[in-house]
Amino acid sequence: MLGVHFAVTAEQERFLLSANDESDIKVGDVLEDIEENWDDGGLSVSSDKAWDEIHRCLSDGSLDPDGGEYPLSHAVLGGRHLHEEYYVVHVTAAEVREVAEALHRVDQVWLRQRFDAMDDADYNGPHDEEDFEYTWENFVDMRKFYERAVKADAR
Repeated sequence: MLGVHFAVTAEQERFLLSANDESDIKVGDVLEDIEENWDDGGLSVSSDKAWDEIHRCLSDGSLDPDGGEYPLSHAVLGGRHLHEEYYVVHVTAAEVREVAEALHRVDQVWLRQRFDAMDDADYNGPHDEEDFEYTWENFVDMRKFYERAVKADAR
């Protein structure tokens, strides 16, 4: 599974939040429309497969969306979950600002300590220097994305 974050407009947010699988407007359809018509690369970012490690490092070491402390726990999986079968997570514009501020304080040493401390039985990924560098690079890209989203007043 690959991670992608989108900073949506207020209109896209309303449409996405009104969608559900019991109505004519399905969450998956709205997401597909957003992805196909996306025209601002600066307001999206791929965290590739590093989303897993990033969330674990920023939360309690697990993939529990409620694990860890807010606002860092909301950078990847925390927030309002909009789909039951796969992760589609919504954070409000106010939460985006708070997450961006918290991410700004995370440095490579802190993230490395959290990465080295991961020992959740569910985590089967690599746990070496190369994987940390991959995680750090994707984290930095995600942090820059959050900063751009704040400036754009996006969700």
